[in-house]
Amino acid sequence: MVTMESARANRLLAALSQDELARWLPHLEAVDAPLGEVLYEPGGPLTHVCFPTTCIVSLLYVLEDGGSAEISVVGFEGVLGVALFMGGQTTPSRGVVQSAGRLLRLRSDLMLAEFNRAGRVMQVLLRYTQALLTQMSQTAVCNRHHSLDQQLCRWLLLSLDRHRGDDLVMTQELIANMLGVRREGVTTAAGNLQDAGLIRYRRGHITVLDRPGLERRTCECYAVVRNEYDRLLTASPVPGI
Repeated sequence: MVTMESARANRLLAALSQDELARWLPHLEAVDAPLGEVLYEPGGPLTHVCFPTTCIVSLLYVLEDGGSAEISVVGFEGVLGVALFMGGQTTPSRGVVQSAGRLLRLRSDLMLAEFNRAGRVMQVLLRYTQALLTQMSQTAVCNRHHSLDQQLCRWLLLSLDRHRGDDLVMTQELIANMLGVRREGVTTAAGNLQDAGLIRYRRGHITVLDRPGLERRTCECYAVVRNEYDRLLTASPVPGI
């Protein structure tokens, strides 16, 4: 059974009033999200929206030849399935669990009913969507203009912001798929960060040893995304809503 306390492990759910969250609790379902599980496929129906609590999910754009690249990452700060309340019934991206954990699911029809009340729930979700769009656009800029070392630093920092702790469990192959590069490139970039004393990488486990060092080494894209999330998701409610 999902409790008020366990639901508030997700930042968006925690932003709801006690009455709003109490209305959702009977309909929230806690499920496991193992590493590599596909939660959404491009063009598939959005039967549920998902609120990660301890897992991290990557949204990938998949090409016809099978290649893919990450367009955004979602953790306990957000929700999966924004296309639903933005007017669509499907999503063009694939949702893949990049760090195992748990999430809370809510049926799509219930989410739409809450959104269409046009109150605080709608306001919170729209602010989150704006922050997510900033992450997507900044990711495109970063992948085009910055080095793989900088991209990896940005990706690690964004993942840490959506994860409780300094240890990430993920293989180099998974990271390569997320960044849309060859595995050999990730091996070299991770080796550079390890040699600099910023991370320790061993058997699919990445431990961040020096977060300030990662922040100094990455490009400006990370700060742009972080600041936008902080600005939008900590803003005060609009008077009257």
